[in-house]
Order: sequence, then C-alpha cells, then structure tokens
Amino acid sequence: MIERDVRGIPLWLIREYMEELGGVVRDEHHVEGDGWRAELEQIEDFQIGSLKVGQVMVRLYGDDLDAINAQLDDKLIRAGG
Repeated sequence: MIERDVRGIPLWLIREYMEELGGVVRDEHHVEGDGWRAELEQIEDFQIGSLKVGQVMVRLYGDDLDAINAQLDDKLIRAGG
C-alpha cells in the first residue's frame, strides 16, 4: 500500500486523474484500475497561520504500485508562482 496526502487539488480532480490513468470510478471515493485500486478521502485542511489548503488522502493498493504512483506524480505537477 502507498498512502499519500495531496494538498491543493480537490478530490473530484484527483478522481478524474485516476480515471485518466485507466481507472474506473466505483463511487465518489473509490477508483479501480488494472491491478490497482485507490481510496480517496477528503481530510482536514492543512493550515499554516491563517492559510488553509484542502487535502485529500490517497491510498493505493495493488501489485505494481510504483508505476501508477509515478504516473499520478506526473498528473500532480503544478506550475505556478
């Protein structure tokens, strides 16, 4: 299992990313792909001072998680300043 918290990207968008990686949405919080499945959970906002950023806990289960995790990393790269 790989567990990671993702900040600043809403749950619906992470779910969409998982679909783009070949997953099928089972419900709001579960996506299943070939040899993997993901659980998505909205968790408490990350806060520094008065700044709050939404967080989603992503739990990946399956056999070859390194590949799907690396593909997810590519989706999560955000440009900005």
